[in-house]
Amino acid sequence: MTWRDRILAEFTPQVAQLTLVADPDNLLTEVELLQQIRARGFEIIPWEGASAFRYIYESKYRSRQQDLAVVLKKELDELNSLPYDLLKTGRKIYFNIKQLFPTLSYSVVNALERSDFDALARAQTEYNPQQLGENASKDFVLRHVFDIAPELIKEPSDLLLILLSRHYRGLRLPSILSDRLIQLLRSRQLFSTWELESIIGDRQAFFAFLQEQWSEFVRQQITNSKTVSELTGTYRITSAEDIKSLELPFGREDIRVYIKNLFLEGYLQPLKAEDLKISTANLQLNWIRAGIYIDPAADQLQRFKNLLASADTSIPATDAKYQDWLKFAHTWAELIVLRHQTNTEFSELQAKVDNAFSNWVMQRYGGLYNQPTTVMVHQIPRLLARYCQQAKTNKVALLVLDGLAIDQWLILRKVLQVQRPQFKFADEAVFAWLPTITSVSRQAIFAGKPPIYFPASLETTAKEATLWTQFWTDEGFNPIEIAYTKGLGESGSISAVEKLLSHPKVRVMGLVIDKVDKIMHGMQLGTAGMHNQVQQWAELGFIAKLLDLLLENNFNIWLTSDHGNIEATGIGQPKEGAIADLRGERVRVYPDPILRAKVKSEFSDAIAWTPLGLPETYLPLLAPGRTAFIRESDRIVGHGGISLEELIVPLIHIEGKSK
Repeated sequence: MTWRDRILAEFTPQVAQLTLVADPDNLLTEVELLQQIRARGFEIIPWEGASAFRYIYESKYRSRQQDLAVVLKKELDELNSLPYDLLKTGRKIYFNIKQLFPTLSYSVVNALERSDFDALARAQTEYNPQQLGENASKDFVLRHVFDIAPELIKEPSDLLLILLSRHYRGLRLPSILSDRLIQLLRSRQLFSTWELESIIGDRQAFFAFLQEQWSEFVRQQITNSKTVSELTGTYRITSAEDIKSLELPFGREDIRVYIKNLFLEGYLQPLKAEDLKISTANLQLNWIRAGIYIDPAADQLQRFKNLLASADTSIPATDAKYQDWLKFAHTWAELIVLRHQTNTEFSELQAKVDNAFSNWVMQRYGGLYNQPTTVMVHQIPRLLARYCQQAKTNKVALLVLDGLAIDQWLILRKVLQVQRPQFKFADEAVFAWLPTITSVSRQAIFAGKPPIYFPASLETTAKEATLWTQFWTDEGFNPIEIAYTKGLGESGSISAVEKLLSHPKVRVMGLVIDKVDKIMHGMQLGTAGMHNQVQQWAELGFIAKLLDLLLENNFNIWLTSDHGNIEATGIGQPKEGAIADLRGERVRVYPDPILRAKVKSEFSDAIAWTPLGLPETYLPLLAPGRTAFIRESDRIVGHGGISLEELIVPLIHIEGKSK
């Protein structure tokens, strides 16, 4: 019996129509478990307070004859705080970590992703550990969940392979475990010159570390092959004065594979051969060409071909974790940029990706909105709030670039790296809300809640400032500490932010930059045109100046988007009169299932999307694939649908000093 089976045993259909669950350790947020509970006919409502529950229960579930589970993220005795009518009819059940892993430290197990419990449960069954203290529990988890045996780490290649394996796949080691690993390595006086505190837990810091060491590695290779005799006395590969070569074993075959993939997928940036004053003939080790641009046009085309082949073999499966799609979205964005820079095609692979992602979304998307970590856009304010809670002087700014897809972020980031090389960008990604339209997904960002909690304003963005203020006042902030403005993006609009910053008490800023959305809705030249215009806009310097201004005022900066966009081809316009509440190009929204079914009968491949996290009377009909409800064969750049580019958006943490 697996750990999920122990919980699922309590979810037998038609035993009690209402089940009250005390789940203090967020066990029921695990996506696979949620999916299996729902497959048994249960609907799950997280308890978010009496008024929120009443609205959802009365509007969506009271009239249904369906098993319902209300989940309270607190201890068993706190179930008694629920309303009397629920206590009178509901069956009470309780799950926690101690029941599942009684011999391991609670704090260690609780730090794990719930999906890691599969490996932990297998290890518990196989090794049957006696009661373990905190450090022994950490060592047990490191060994049996993360395959890290600290005593076997002796050489740089041992540690490098572990870090490459985890960071390349975007897998985080909980801080409680990375601290233990560092402690054990330091106690043996290993890696004294490595910044272990940064590179073990921080993916971007590890990639920056590799980038620096790659420069030194290449310099040594060139020196060893005596190809630098022609170089001038001012020759340097990197401007960094004090980079100390740690002589990382990049040339080892098992490490080389990762390094080549990191360059291929854009996590590391190749050096320019013209800066190195070398040619192909100078390179004795041919494989290091993966990290050097020799012939920019030819190298770019070759990189596209290699990335195309790599992406084709790494499309996540239908039962993949959401983390797999977040990682793949980055690879896919790199491929889109290269495709348009090399004027090549990838329509066959694009169809495979669209099909795989759509199938995954149909099965797994419904389990994302209640995750305890930042997986969807409405969870971003909680991430910011945790930072603000660390100190009363902490200030945070959230920049929402309306409509920015990840491939367009790559264009914008490249310009920013030239304009402000001192900036550091930590690239992550999150899921937007479906349908991927501004009034749904952007409002969810500022509300910090799923769209079902603001049904009255789903057709407008006029309530965003109120929702933003409500979220932060609920977190204990004074209204004078909270700021919001929109309509930013033109050079003159920077003054609106300066005006907000003139108030010394402002600690939280929500800023909407809608320039990319405006570019999109007037775009006639497809994705290539989007890349071109986003680059031109970025080069005007508005974003760089905005970041300067926020950094000068000591704000911690996050950048995200509410949805992306794609090129789409028309399949015809529904002849529906005024029955649709929203008549978008990639999505139509209806108040009634009969009305939606009538239009779907005209467009049989259209997707009648289940209103997950939406009111029952908000029924989207999504255009299938890369099509739009516009005149046949016409082409647009639009949004609203279910594609990877629309649904997974950038979440970027920006650090640095102002210019």
